[in-house]
Amino acid sequence: MNNLATPQRPLVVAVIGAGPSGFYAAEALLKAPGLEVRINLFDRLPTPYGLVRGGVAPDHQKIKSVVAVYERIAKDPRLSFFGAVKLGQDISAKELAASHDAVIYAVGCESDRRMEIPGEDLSGSHSATDFVGWYNGHPDYRELKFDLSCPAVAVVGVGNVAMDVARVLSCNVDELAKTDAAGYAVSALRASKVKTVWLLGRRGPAEAAYSPVEITELGELDVCDLVVDPKEAALDEVSKKELSDLAVKKKVDYVQAHALKGEGSKARKIRARFRVSPVEVIGKDGKVSAVRIEKNKLVADDKGRVKCVGIGEFETIPIGMILRSVGYRGVPIAGVPFDEKSGHIPNENGRVLPAPGQPALPGQFVVGWAKRGPSGLIGTNRADSVATVQALLEDLKAGKLPASAAASPEAAAKLLESKKVRALSFADWQRLDALEKANGAKANKIREKFTRIEDMLASLSLPV
Repeated sequence: MNNLATPQRPLVVAVIGAGPSGFYAAEALLKAPGLEVRINLFDRLPTPYGLVRGGVAPDHQKIKSVVAVYERIAKDPRLSFFGAVKLGQDISAKELAASHDAVIYAVGCESDRRMEIPGEDLSGSHSATDFVGWYNGHPDYRELKFDLSCPAVAVVGVGNVAMDVARVLSCNVDELAKTDAAGYAVSALRASKVKTVWLLGRRGPAEAAYSPVEITELGELDVCDLVVDPKEAALDEVSKKELSDLAVKKKVDYVQAHALKGEGSKARKIRARFRVSPVEVIGKDGKVSAVRIEKNKLVADDKGRVKCVGIGEFETIPIGMILRSVGYRGVPIAGVPFDEKSGHIPNENGRVLPAPGQPALPGQFVVGWAKRGPSGLIGTNRADSVATVQALLEDLKAGKLPASAAASPEAAAKLLESKKVRALSFADWQRLDALEKANGAKANKIREKFTRIEDMLASLSLPV
């Protein structure tokens, strides 16, 4: 179709997922010079913003301020938001492709990786993903139960998510109560009996994935001490090579300084352990009672990659709950290619492949964690999305897009109407947003989230 992407025939693109990657992909399309485009932005939830709403810690409001950028993008008249639309249920991947010239999947990684050790399925063993969703009021997780009556909890992993979880478990709840944390979570945390959080990292402090800011926040909690074993804070010869990176050196210096401080006098403790790996979750009466860990040494392979090797020294730590934060993986969607091995959508430079090594599917693209796996911060997704959109524009120029005869700016809305799917518009979200802020003001907090989809719909006087 020679006139594709012109005023006579705008390019019609579906973006699936209204998180950071989805918005950045939309932004890149809207900014493309000379491109006449219409974008339909879908999300399975009534609310936009993805992990910014459901994943970023409640006490990190500065990070959440990025939604101002997404609001500006959403208000562009060339973009339409369709919330509460589930791909594979309300609309099929085939229907989506038929009604658009191109589809960009921005579906993220909604599941977690497992430790694959005995006892992992005991009661009291959870993913950090579940806990984060729970305290953030995500509808998928709000009904979960976490036993906070135990004195000690283990968090496996030392990435930023693990830091968030440890901090929320150990923070001053009065301060958390002023944020947008779910009200039920604040109440549960206020009644918590947890006094010790064990942070278990399989590598050393030089290899830990957390940012300098995140580890600093743990050390500055007003009701909790960060405690580090000096022996585990010390670097071996393999780790010392990492100190040329200034960010790594900053993290190491901070951890080692805390190791010298000792126990401290605060009522709660975060005990950071390095070069240890859980090998078994021990249970009593079907519930988590302890975790067995093995000490590691670090070795570098012939390519310089650092690996952990157990040294046969074990330790058992009494706990009542364990939260794993060892990585994320995508969730298969009906009709969309998925690589079980990698846990994301197979692709080459953002072009979706039916399977690894096969030719790309015309008009299908992927961005964000679903494209590259769970890595990088929110801002990382902008460059990633821009790169995928560039691939899309190259295919447009080369005449490789399907240019569906059924595609039109109105096709998506008509399709949903024909299937009796009531999608929420961005104006609907703005009404929810205003209600949440108003309800929060009554409780002296930033917002009080709706945590059930039925409550969101009811507040808008929509059928449940």
